Amino acid sequence: MAEVEIGIGKSARVGYDLAAVGIVPSRRTRDPADVSLAWQVDAYHFDLPIVAAAADAVTSPDSAITVGKLGGLGVLHVEGLWTRHEDPLPLVAELAGLPQAVATGRLRELYRAPIRPELIAERVGQVRDAGLVTAAALRPQKVRALSADLLAAQADLLVIHGPAVSAEHQSTRTEPLNLKRFIGDLDMPVLVGGCASFSTALHLMRTGAAGVIVGVGTGGGDANRAELGIGVPLATAIADAAGARMRYLDESGGRYVHVIAHGDLRTGGDIAKAVACGADAVMVDRVLAGATDAPGQGGMWSMDVLHSDLPRGGWQPVEQAGTLEQLLVGPDQGGAASTVSLAGALRAAMATTGYASLKEFQKAEIMLSAAAVQPSR
Repeated sequence: MAEVEIGIGKSARVGYDLAAVGIVPSRRTRDPADVSLAWQVDAYHFDLPIVAAAADAVTSPDSAITVGKLGGLGVLHVEGLWTRHEDPLPLVAELAGLPQAVATGRLRELYRAPIRPELIAERVGQVRDAGLVTAAALRPQKVRALSADLLAAQADLLVIHGPAVSAEHQSTRTEPLNLKRFIGDLDMPVLVGGCASFSTALHLMRTGAAGVIVGVGTGGGDANRAELGIGVPLATAIADAAGARMRYLDESGGRYVHVIAHGDLRTGGDIAKAVACGADAVMVDRVLAGATDAPGQGGMWSMDVLHSDLPRGGWQPVEQAGTLEQLLVGPDQGGAASTVSLAGALRAAMATTGYASLKEFQKAEIMLSAAAVQPSR
């Protein structure tokens, strides 16, 4: 990877965002009906490579059911409003009528309510009773305290997610979570991240995780780049993680770890480019928060709001563009809605470039625009 010299004594790698990437058509095209968007984690099969992020503005039990029935996966946040309040929807509805700064303050008040174990079981049970795969997320610092409640709720997948997760957290105040030991003792597949480099992705794969989430931050609405200076161009981060996956595949004797891209993914083209860079699936937040039936009800906020020392980001309005079904798989056949679907756009991109499966599409040729020769800002 090329490096540039910032000044005497400091160099940096050049990284690329997805906006700099273009997918090159191959020598063939394909009928879209012959394109498969399916992928699988452990024993769990999904028709769409789209994961609704573990953010309260995106995923509630009801929206997780909707996404699951459409072929994707919705991830409930175990530390979210749905495990703190019996009925959070009226509370969320209040936020849209407040000035933005006041809405953010009110939002942080709502997260001060205690987490109720009985609500964890109830919310996970709603999705399970619909006959769907249940996935629930925890921050690394809460895994020990709440994983037993999640096991009791019989979740299928655990997602350990934070702005930046490592396999070697150090602390002089508390005993760090040993991810490898924890995952080895846990009787369910684990997805873990975010990460943004070859070495971090490889270390997370060595913990036994079934998948790694690639992308620093908590997705649309997070303020990590502005407030902490932390951020990595997503195309490069995905390619690094895909390289780590190949290294780990060799050293483990054939164990495949899925790469799930998470960042400011807003269009089917963004998703197509993420897969072409090496992702198996994508985790989406802002675009799904804009659904008319999303739990955020016209608002978006990142789960950085949970941080005890430095709660970041806050409530912000998001443009509503259609139902979850329309945003994911497109308008009805009568053409009453004109929303372009994420899955439909991905399928069209694969058909246009001649690829029949996601695994094939990961091998697509890509080009960088000439303007991308400078490091991303």
